[in-house]
Amino acid sequence: MDLSEIKINPIERDYLDRAWERLNNLTKPRGSLGRLEELAAQLVAIYKDFNPTIRGKLFFVFAGDHGVVEEGISAYPKEVTAQMVFNFLRGGAGINVLARYAGAEVRVVDVGVDYNFSKIDGLYSKKVCYGTRNFTKEPALTREEALKTIKVGYELAKEAISQGYNLIGVGDMGIGNTTPSSAITAVITGKPVEEVTGRGTGIDEKTLNRKIEVIKRAIRLHHPNPEDPIDVLSKVGGTEIGACAGVFLACAESGIPVVTDGFITTAGALIAYKINPLVRDYLIASHRSQESGHQFQLNYMGLEPLLDLNLRLGEGTGGALAMLVIEAALRIYREMATFESAGVSTAIV
Repeated sequence: MDLSEIKINPIERDYLDRAWERLNNLTKPRGSLGRLEELAAQLVAIYKDFNPTIRGKLFFVFAGDHGVVEEGISAYPKEVTAQMVFNFLRGGAGINVLARYAGAEVRVVDVGVDYNFSKIDGLYSKKVCYGTRNFTKEPALTREEALKTIKVGYELAKEAISQGYNLIGVGDMGIGNTTPSSAITAVITGKPVEEVTGRGTGIDEKTLNRKIEVIKRAIRLHHPNPEDPIDVLSKVGGTEIGACAGVFLACAESGIPVVTDGFITTAGALIAYKINPLVRDYLIASHRSQESGHQFQLNYMGLEPLLDLNLRLGEGTGGALAMLVIEAALRIYREMATFESAGVSTAIV
C-alpha cells in the first residue's frame, strides 16, 4: 500500500465560520451548549454541508491476537479473543448492545486472530497473520504485514462509505493489546513507559511491573523510529491497531467523521496521525479511558473526549455512546430556532 497516495484536505474555515454564525444565533446564550456546539461546527465543516444529516452509522470491530501474551502480561488467555469474536457475531457483547441503541451496524473483522474460523456468516475474514509475534524476541509484524493491516481498514472503510455510511467508528478485540498500545504510545509521544502503561484487563501489581519491563525490553531491542509510524507499528504494534489506522485515513480522505473508542483504537489514531496529521480534523474522540496512557494519546493529537465514564472495555463501546451525542449535536444545529425565527429578543450586552 502506497501511503503517499492518500490525500487528505484540511476542513475549510468558511464552513466553520458559518456554522458558528448559526450556532451563535440560536435561542440560547452563546456557548451555553458547550461541546455540542463545538461538535456541530466540526461536523458541518467535515461534511461541507450547512444542513448535515447522518445517513448511516457503522462500527468496525477489528480482532487480532498478540504473541507477547507469552510473557504473562494479561489476566486472560489468548483463546478469549476468538471466543469473543463468536460473541460479537451472536450479538451478545457490549458493543452489540450499545450499537443497537445508537442505531449503528457492527461489522466484525478477523485481521489477525490466532484461530481458523473457516467461513462464518457475518465475519469479515481479512486475516493478515495468525497473531503477531512476541515482540520481546522479534518484531511483531514485518513491514509488509503492517502495511497490509492498514490496507484492510482502509479498504473496508472505503467500501462502507460507497454504501452510504457517513458516520463510522472503530472498536477492537485482542487479548494483550494494551501492551502494544502502550509501546506505541511511549514511542510516539516520548512519554515514559511507566506513565503510559495501565492495568488493561485488571492485572495485579506484579503483572503490571512485568508488563512495563516487557515493553521497555521490546523498545530497547527494536529501537522503533517515532517518525516512521510503519516502523513503530511493525516492531511493537498489532493487527487490529493497524486496521484502525486504515479506517481513520480512509474516512479523513473521504470527508467522513470517524469516532475513536479508547486506548487501543487511539493507538491506531496515533499511527494514522503520524502518517498524515490532517487526520486529526476528522477524528471525534468519544471518551477518556481509564487506561493511563489514553490521556497522553489525546494530548499529543490535541483531542478533547466527549465523555468520561470510567470505561475500559474497548470493542467500540465508548464510541457507540458518543454517536448518540453526535446525533444530538446535529439536531440542535438543525432544529433549534434562531432568535429571529422565534421572535425572541437577543442579548442587550
